[in-house]
Amino acid sequence: MPHFQIDYSANLEDTVDMAALCEAIRAEAAGIDAFPMPGIRVRATRVDHYAIADGNPKHGFVDISVRLREGRPDDVKQDAIARIFEAAKACLVDAMATHSIALSAEMRDIDAALSPKTGTIRDHLPKSE
Repeated sequence: MPHFQIDYSANLEDTVDMAALCEAIRAEAAGIDAFPMPGIRVRATRVDHYAIADGNPKHGFVDISVRLREGRPDDVKQDAIARIFEAAKACLVDAMATHSIALSAEMRDIDAALSPKTGTIRDHLPKSE
């Protein structure tokens, strides 16, 4: 963990480089001690059906949902979500200067007892000396 789910309105497909946004979030998350690097997952999903504000189709949105295993202190989580949000804002600065875009983020804990995990990613990462 953590898992980052980016939902974005379809009208931003040609406006925002979603691969770059995913990478910007991954890179920032990898520098946050509270986020184990092998557990970082960032994915983006285009939302084709949506309605925003006054209904004008020019409006778009990028919503970042962060799920992570419970147990981190609130101040650590607040710092982490602030850093992720700032990285997203920096990546979207040009698009937001010329387009109507709502950017939001939310972090929530996952109950470890209700979220089994397994994987082999750590087995395939370069060994640190």
